[in-house]
Amino acid sequence: MREGAIVQACLDYLNIYGAYVWRNNTGALKAKDERLVRFGKPGSSDILGIMPGGRFIAVECKSENGKLSDKQKAFLEEVERLGGLAIVAKSVDDVIDAVISSRVRIGYK
Repeated sequence: MREGAIVQACLDYLNIYGAYVWRNNTGALKAKDERLVRFGKPGSSDILGIMPGGRFIAVECKSENGKLSDKQKAFLEEVERLGGLAIVAKSVDDVIDAVISSRVRIGYK
């Protein structure tokens, strides 16, 4: 499955169950005046948000052969260190399993 499809499936799952999540983009674009404009925090996850009950969530989506960069690893470690839920997802099932095993209560819309 392509990474974009995994991101969308994870967003759909988390939204259905009441999390407040969004697609987080990072990168750079060239402005009309030729300046390079950077956006986002390098290494931050594909999906960020808040679970019901207030716990922060970060989901880094990867294709089957995808690997985390050092900055992505550091970001997820920091999320965990501060009490958030950090997930590496190669499918939506990884998110479902992590949410269930973390004992995060999921609300229903």
